[in-house]
Amino acid sequence: MLADAIRSETYRLSRNRTALFWSVLFVPIIGVLLSTLGFVVAKANMAKLAGKLPPEVLKGGPLDLGLTLVKSAGDFANPAILMFVLIGAATIYAGDYRWETWRLISARNTRTNLVAGKVAVTALLILLATFAALISDVIASLIQAAVFGRSLTFTMTGDAAADFGLLGLTGWARILQFTLLGLLAAVMTRSLLAALFAPLVIGVGQFFLPQILMPMGVMPDGWLLPLLSPGMATDLLKGAVQGGAAAAELPDHAVVKGLLGLALWIAVPFAAAVAWFNTQDLSKE
Repeated sequence: MLADAIRSETYRLSRNRTALFWSVLFVPIIGVLLSTLGFVVAKANMAKLAGKLPPEVLKGGPLDLGLTLVKSAGDFANPAILMFVLIGAATIYAGDYRWETWRLISARNTRTNLVAGKVAVTALLILLATFAALISDVIASLIQAAVFGRSLTFTMTGDAAADFGLLGLTGWARILQFTLLGLLAAVMTRSLLAALFAPLVIGVGQFFLPQILMPMGVMPDGWLLPLLSPGMATDLLKGAVQGGAAAAELPDHAVVKGLLGLALWIAVPFAAAVAWFNTQDLSKE
C-alpha cells in the first residue's frame, strides 16, 4: 500500500541525520549567521553606510514580522534552498540503487507506490526545509530589531495571509518540481550523482533559455518560454500574487501560463520516472 511506502521512507529519512541537516538546517543556520554579521557590521559603520544601504535596514521605525513572513514565503524557492534540499531528495530517490535494496522491497509493494512514497516523503522534506527557512527569517528580523534598537510589530491582514499561503505553496511546488528532475535522473541512470547534478545542469540551462531563444523571436511574454522554464512559470505566479508594479508588468494570461508550465514540469518527470521504473530490471540491484 502507498501508506506503507510512505511510512518506510519516512523512517529511513528520519535515521539519515546527515541528509536532514544539509537539506533542512544548513541554509537557515548560515542565513542567520550571515544576517547577524551584516547587522553588526552595519551598526558599527552606520555613519559611513548612510545612503548606501536600503532604508529598511537602518531606519528606526517598527519592524513588522507579518511582512517578514510574507517576504520569506516569496523567497522559499531561492537557489540555495533548491540546491541543498536536492541533497536529501537525491538520497531518497537514488538510495535504493546505491544500497542495492530495490529488489528486496519491490516484492512487498507495487512499483508505482514505491516511487510515489518517495515523492511524498520528499514533499514533506521540502515542507520542513521551507518551515526552517521561515523560522530563520523571523530570527534574523528579531536580531535586526535588537541590533538597531527597533520595536517589533505584527500585522497580518486577510490579503497578506492569502499572499503568504499562495506564495508558500508556489515556492513549495517549485522546489518539488526541481527535485523531480532528480527522480527521473535517478531512475534512468541508477546513479546518486546523476540525481544530484542533472537538476542543477537543467536548471542552469533553463535560466539562460530566454537569452538563447529571444534572438530567435521567442519572446518572454509568449506561451513557449513559461512552458519550457518552470522558473519563469514560478515568477509569473509570484508576480500575480504579489500584485502592484510586478503584476502590472506581467503578460496576458500570466497565471494560466505559470500554472501550465509548473504543472507540466511536475507531471511529466514523475510520470516518466514511474513508467521507466515499471519496466526496469532490478535483479542486480
